[in-house]
Order: sequence, then C-alpha cells, then structure tokens
Amino acid sequence: MINSACDCVISLLSYCNMRCPYCNSTDSRVTDSRPDIEDAIIRRRRVCNQCGAKFTTVERIQMRDLMVRKNSGKLEAFDREKLRRSIKLACRNREVGDEQIERLVTSIHRRLETEAPDDTVTSVMVGQMVSDSLLNLDPIAFVRFVSVYRKFSRVADFKKIIDQIPEADEGADVCALPKTTLF
Repeated sequence: MINSACDCVISLLSYCNMRCPYCNSTDSRVTDSRPDIEDAIIRRRRVCNQCGAKFTTVERIQMRDLMVRKNSGKLEAFDREKLRRSIKLACRNREVGDEQIERLVTSIHRRLETEAPDDTVTSVMVGQMVSDSLLNLDPIAFVRFVSVYRKFSRVADFKKIIDQIPEADEGADVCALPKTTLF
C-alpha cells in the first residue's frame, strides 16, 4: 500500500527503467541520490548491470507542461534548455556561475508554472521575467539580454535602457523590487 507521495514516486521509479547511454540496457541500479538546488532536482548516480558503465540521471518536479505563445502567434513547448542557453549567453564572461544560472532558470520556470492562469504563457511574460531577474543578478547581462530580446537597432536604444538602470552601492542589490518598470 502506498502511504505517501514519496512512496508513490519510489514505486513509480521501480517501473520506469532508465536506459544506459552506453549499451542501451534497461538494467541499472542507483548507487547514490542527492537533492540539488533547493531540493527541486534529484541527481541519481547509476551503474549499468549489463556493461558496468556509470552515469547520472536528473529528476525534476514538473507541475505542468507549459506552452509558449510567440509574438507571431505560434505555440511551442516551453524549453528549459533554450532559456538556460539565452541566459548563459547574456552572462558570458561575467562573474555569474552555472549554479546561479540554474537557480535563475528554476525560479523563472516555477514562477511561470504557478503564475500562469493556464498552460500557456507568452514570450513577453518569459522575457520580462528573465529581464527582471538579470537586472538583479548582473546589469551588464541584463543589457545584453534586453538588446537581443527587444531587438535594439540603434545606439539610442542602448542609451535609453542604460539610463534607466538604477545605480547600486557596492555589494547592494541593483534593484530590490521583484519587477521593473523599464519597458
């Protein structure tokens, strides 16, 4: 008998066979499980019983499948990797670590799942959340992201957005507010 949500997940895992990336066998065992990033992710270290190869799987809680409505009206599935790549590109050569980027992606994903009235979010909503988060994390990464997201075509576009960024004291948050009014 299943007593809790954890028991349910464990019993489901016993039915779900992970495929070895080396030999394609579904016969593997878990040697180590660790929560990661505020317990939103579980990393499982596995060993294939067929070939002996070691590999890691990542399990993430997903509340619902989100769809993103683009400005053109086209719908596409929400893609965490695409979000991570754009944030990572904006943060390139900045003092922003992979763990900070992963926390930011997780935070945005959770906010979208909980704040969206249905399973569809707009690309504007995603872009605004990324912009707000990057402004608090790194103002240079914010300018980089916004310049691509808002399709800056003139130097005046950069000047306008830079003039609106609040100055920060050393070690202080750039903007303590959760949402900006820069757009």
